[in-house]
Amino acid sequence: MLIDRLIDSFGETGSVTLLGAGIGLLFGFFAHRSRFCLRSAVIEFARGTREGKLTVWLFTFSTAVLLTQAFVLLGWLDVSGARQLSARGSLSGAAVGGAMFGVGMILARGCSSRLLVLAAQGNLRALLSGLVFAVTAQSALSGLLSPLRLAIAGWWTVDAGTRDVLALTGLGHVGGLVVGAAWLLAALVWAHRQHVRFWGWFGAIGVGVMVALAWLATYHASRASFDLVVPVQSLSFTGPAADMLMLVLSPPGQPLKFDLGLVPGVAVGALLSALLWREWKLEGFQGGRAMRRYIAGALLMGFGGMLAGGCAVGAGVSGAAVFTLTSFVTLGAMWAAAALTDGLLDRGDEARTTPPTPVTQAFDPEMSASYARP
Repeated sequence: MLIDRLIDSFGETGSVTLLGAGIGLLFGFFAHRSRFCLRSAVIEFARGTREGKLTVWLFTFSTAVLLTQAFVLLGWLDVSGARQLSARGSLSGAAVGGAMFGVGMILARGCSSRLLVLAAQGNLRALLSGLVFAVTAQSALSGLLSPLRLAIAGWWTVDAGTRDVLALTGLGHVGGLVVGAAWLLAALVWAHRQHVRFWGWFGAIGVGVMVALAWLATYHASRASFDLVVPVQSLSFTGPAADMLMLVLSPPGQPLKFDLGLVPGVAVGALLSALLWREWKLEGFQGGRAMRRYIAGALLMGFGGMLAGGCAVGAGVSGAAVFTLTSFVTLGAMWAAAALTDGLLDRGDEARTTPPTPVTQAFDPEMSASYARP
């Protein structure tokens, strides 16, 4: 197997890090090409516009669910030992943290993964927001904000045995496969109605494949490793962002792992896409008010993501692909809070300042490249 050959060549730590970097590179490339972004999907859904952003998210979500459940049914993957299913969870943390993250991604104009992709494209606003996000996430994990996070998470907890939605509902993994197929059908219908272009749907499918592939790769790495404990996991950006921050600030020689390959891999993949399509461009802030908004959003996302146990990708796609109860609570809270925040803060302002057009652009310049033909 590939993983065995990697371990023979680079050792257990090196092979796991390379797996994270390789999957991250492809994720970054596909995410940049498809403009994958939960914030944009929520805004399009809430405003009733048709710009292809919701379709992109649906393709990613359905592909991740469908392929992950197929791996389980084929006997190639066992996610029962994953943290999202095997550890005690917090419904209060999922709800409050998800809501905070949803508000934050509207303020920062992108979720954590989107900020990383945009920063690699030369967006300095996203770079600063990403740094604030990483510092806040680390503070929530083990720093000044940690007591507050633990207090909120302790309000309502659930046992590990009650976090598996497929087991609770009796659907089983066949039912999970059917759910994924239904979401894929919805994505196909939306794509047909909106005439989504090639890189919109193809890139979105690529993002979903990377989520499922990460589950598969870490599972087989955990089985092939003897001296290194490799957690079974998929893609997320809250914990990895904090880990990258500590790697940079810590003395040299810190042990590497999947997450520490993932973040630079995503940045490189997005950079390659931006260079190949000549989209790399330095962009900065246009005023102090905008900077305050981005920083506030990054703070909310950093704390909310760590409180919820995942970001828009970690909980909203990776966790949902294995049908974790807390992940679905987090995802629902993100959607609701983001739609409400957009309606209160942005929609009214744009209606007053934007002249009437057939379809009002709801996104920033860096996110306005729609994959739906006019």
